[in-house]
Amino acid sequence: MPDPFARALRDHHRDERDAPLHVHGDGECREHPIEAFYFGDPADDDALPWIESWVDGPLLDVGAGVGRDACYFQERFETVAVEVSDALVETMRDRGVDDARRGDLFALRETFPPGRFRSVLIRGTQLGLAGSTDRLRGTLADVDTVTTPDATAVVDGYDPAHPGTADLIGYRDDPRDGLARRTIRFEYAGERGDPFEFLLFGPDRLRAAAADAGWSVAAVDRPSTADTGYYRAALRTRAAQSASPQ
Repeated sequence: MPDPFARALRDHHRDERDAPLHVHGDGECREHPIEAFYFGDPADDDALPWIESWVDGPLLDVGAGVGRDACYFQERFETVAVEVSDALVETMRDRGVDDARRGDLFALRETFPPGRFRSVLIRGTQLGLAGSTDRLRGTLADVDTVTTPDATAVVDGYDPAHPGTADLIGYRDDPRDGLARRTIRFEYAGERGDPFEFLLFGPDRLRAAAADAGWSVAAVDRPSTADTGYYRAALRTRAAQSASPQ
């Protein structure tokens, strides 16, 4: 299937990109900031110190993009970076990711043995691609299966209760409290990809889903610069609830 998102990032890495990457949603179109989102210097990423305080190795970086975070963390402990796109896996390897492989957030049980990782990083609001609260719980349960009994995980999302979240491109209301939806499509060099369908959930909804899947929400970080309801959350397995961050 067409994957303009992966093509654009690969071409950008190769200095071959000759068109912008656009994101479409409900009649809107905006240029997606490839350099800022995926190729910036990790030292300039204010999120990484907070994330690093909650993760340890072996680390699974799910939906690792072009490997910016994986390159940072592999200098500290074993890091496995996975992507569903062969083009992005190739790009990660070109950029120096030691262990980049094809993998899917929604097929972790089939990809890795039980207890393989100490921590999991799911960044880029990808957890919302679960699409439903049932699948959200199931995905977190799968993450629990491939991690150790004392594991941690860091995820992120958009809080529908924040007034700025409605300004996201592709945003759609949901009648249920603490939930919303978002539908976007990427376009690059005349090729438009399939829609990405996100379920947006606030921290309370995440807490409920996590509890059903064997996790607890240990901390929530809301960046002061975020005007869209963006937040990060650190999860602990029940066995690790009495532990403190690394």
